[in-house]
Amino acid sequence: MNRAGEPLNLQSNKKPLIILGAIGLILFLIIQVFPSITTDTAEVEAPELITKTAAAEAAERFAQEQLQYDTASDEEPLVTYQTRSDVYGYLSKENLLKEYNKTFESKYPYDVYRVRFEKSDGSALNVDVHMQNGTITGFMYDRIGSSYEGAMLQKDEIQRQWLLLIEGGMSLSEKEALAEPWLQRSGYERSELELVTGEGDPGLEYKVPEAKIGDSTLQLNFTFEDRQLRSYEPAFSVPAAHTTYVEKQTTNATLLTFLGSGLFTLILGVLAIVYSIKTRAYTSFKRGIFLSLLLFVIQMLNTYNLIPVFQAEGMSDAGIKWMMIFYVGYSLVFSALLYFSLVGGSGLWHKEDGLNPWPQAKEPGYGKYVLESMKLGYIWACILLGVQSLIFIVLGLTLNTWSTTDATQSPFNMLYPWLFPLMAWFAGISEEAVYRLFGIRMVKKIVRNTFVASLITSTIWALGHTLYPIYPIISRPIELIIIGLLFSYIFLRFGYLTAVFAHVVFNSILMGYSLMLMNDPVNLWMGIFYIILPAIVGYVIYRFNSRSRKRLSYF
Repeated sequence: MNRAGEPLNLQSNKKPLIILGAIGLILFLIIQVFPSITTDTAEVEAPELITKTAAAEAAERFAQEQLQYDTASDEEPLVTYQTRSDVYGYLSKENLLKEYNKTFESKYPYDVYRVRFEKSDGSALNVDVHMQNGTITGFMYDRIGSSYEGAMLQKDEIQRQWLLLIEGGMSLSEKEALAEPWLQRSGYERSELELVTGEGDPGLEYKVPEAKIGDSTLQLNFTFEDRQLRSYEPAFSVPAAHTTYVEKQTTNATLLTFLGSGLFTLILGVLAIVYSIKTRAYTSFKRGIFLSLLLFVIQMLNTYNLIPVFQAEGMSDAGIKWMMIFYVGYSLVFSALLYFSLVGGSGLWHKEDGLNPWPQAKEPGYGKYVLESMKLGYIWACILLGVQSLIFIVLGLTLNTWSTTDATQSPFNMLYPWLFPLMAWFAGISEEAVYRLFGIRMVKKIVRNTFVASLITSTIWALGHTLYPIYPIISRPIELIIIGLLFSYIFLRFGYLTAVFAHVVFNSILMGYSLMLMNDPVNLWMGIFYIILPAIVGYVIYRFNSRSRKRLSYF
């Protein structure tokens, strides 16, 4: 990191770093990339993926021919990605994914396209379509004035009574009569199945004894409403012990996220305001405005991009509008946190240590400084990807770490998936400002030790990521504390801009790769574009500040 008032200089011996970066990139390709595109354990086999349009057409044919459902509407059907994360998680935890994919996935997938046909009266039909072969895997009606979803939120006996009331007092034989045609269409004889539901129980459930993997068995589930068939969804069961474990882990993850992203980060935000004022003689309140506005725009674009997720959850147009209004307020608060972290962090380092962690464009050599920061960012990103890959291996061997799917975080559920990697810039700019530029120096005032301060802020940062579907939940904090300490070293050694570039490139490679897996030419090229975008930004700033008197001082 440069001293305040001295010429900008970002020289380092890149040769050993380049060697480490090459090793890291190779490890990333071997451990994370190649397995996902060469084995059948990937979530989605990209080369065989059908389009959403094809899924909608398959669902429309099924609705018209098999359900005699009129799909005519002024609006296009909503097509979203849905996943049985509980089933996938159990298979992943027990190392049964490969066996399942070979035996059952072609007929009973855990990942589907859900096509929703809505009527003007508020009713709807949801049809699940296999993402690779286009077959129909289940369907569900949303009837006018239905209380079914509300009943499912109840517990035990109250839920049971609600469901029986919604069914309309159907007998078991009546339910079986409605289910019989669908059993035949699925290729099952009644004699092959084991009836699980008893007289007086809600719904109807059959077990297929021959279809079993681990402790999971195929179940054919039917629900009813107003004495009519409401849904047919074949799916593998999930052992109760697994469900209980995940629920407990999720509760703990929610608490840790509240502490990390909520309480502790809020405290840092309040302190950033205080020290922005206390160090105003050593900093500038003009800087940081552009980056804060940029992050506000990115966060709002991301929220808008997630509208299909809200729609898939049944949220009304009015509900979506209120959700957008809420996120406007939330984004403004977060942008303010970033702004004061930039101002207060720069002031603290300057006042307390005489250091210049975030140089200004008016300083001589700024253009070259940014260019070198970008180059180092790419090298360190490759190193970090290799370290992350090794951490995954170690966590798998020691904690039996496993992960599952999450439809709410999938690019398949975004209006414009190619906007998704913009969040790499959001994370890199904001997190390096809050937890490194301001956080380390602020905490160091209390603990008087740079490493301990880096460890504390890295822990706070890591806790904010525990709601990712990775188990046991301690796995993610362990990974990110190590990664956070490396980001801290990058910041302390090279400054804020290098840390930002390293963070942005690191995330852009991961997010860009997720776009490439979508088996779409536009997203393939956009994934590549986002990976090289930091280089473009760094070079543009370098050229502009080398030739123009009016310098780019935003970054």
